[in-house]
Amino acid sequence: MVKVGVFGANGRVGKLIIDDLKTTQNISLSSVFVRDSLNFSIDPSVLVSTDMKSFLNGCDIVIDFSLPEACEALLEASLQTPKPLVIGTTGLSAHQLNLLKQASESMPILYATNMSLGVALLNKLVYQAAAALEGFDIEIAEMHHRHKKDAPSGTALTLAESCAHGRNLDLENVRISGRDGNIGERSKDEIAVMALRGGDIVGRHTVGFYNDGEFIELNHTATSRNTFSKGAIRAASWLVDKESGLYSISDCLGL
Repeated sequence: MVKVGVFGANGRVGKLIIDDLKTTQNISLSSVFVRDSLNFSIDPSVLVSTDMKSFLNGCDIVIDFSLPEACEALLEASLQTPKPLVIGTTGLSAHQLNLLKQASESMPILYATNMSLGVALLNKLVYQAAAALEGFDIEIAEMHHRHKKDAPSGTALTLAESCAHGRNLDLENVRISGRDGNIGERSKDEIAVMALRGGDIVGRHTVGFYNDGEFIELNHTATSRNTFSKGAIRAASWLVDKESGLYSISDCLGL
C-alpha cells in the first residue's frame, strides 16, 4: 500500500485528492501538512502536522497542490528529507523552477501544470501542429474561475512552450499576453497567450492556428476538478518507485 502525504489539503484540489484516495486501490492517505489547521474533518488515523519533517516522514510520496511559496518550502524541506513528489502547483517563479530541478537530482519529481490525460495529449498535438503548419499564426486563450490567482494559467504557458518547441523558437522572445492601443500588425513568430476569468469555470484552453482562408482550433475543457485529483493520484502510483529525476505527466501516461 502506497502511503500518500497531501500538501495543500485545504485547497480545492487537495480536498478532492483526499476524497478520491478513499476509493482508490493500493494507495491511501497517511499524512497531511497544514500551516495552521485543517478546515474539515479527517480520519483520525491520518497524521495532521504543522511540522514539515514529521509530515514527510509519515508518507511514501507527496502530492502538492498549493501556492508557489508553499511549494518552495516543500522543495527546500525535501532536500533534507528526500521524498518522491508529485507537484501540480502552478505559477512557479524561475527560482522555484530551478529549485525543483535541483531537488529532482536527489528524488523523483513529477511536475505538471495540468494532470489530465486530455491536456497531455493536447500538448503533443499542438507541438505537431505548430511544426506542420508553418506560417500559421498561433493564438492561445484560457478561461478559469474568478478565484484563480496566476495568469496566464500554467497549462496555457505549457501549451505555448509546446508550440514554440514545434517552431524552434524561444518562447520568452515571442510570447505576448496582452494587446491594447495602436500596437501595429501582428509579428510573424508571435505566440499570444490570453487569460479570461469569471464564474466557476474549471478550465478551458483553446490553441488556434490561423492562416489566410482557413484555421484550426484545438480545445480542451475540464468539467470537473476530479480530472486533476485523479490524474495526480495516478501519477503518484506511477512515480513512487522511480529513480531520481524530473518527470512529466506525458512520461507517466507513455505519450
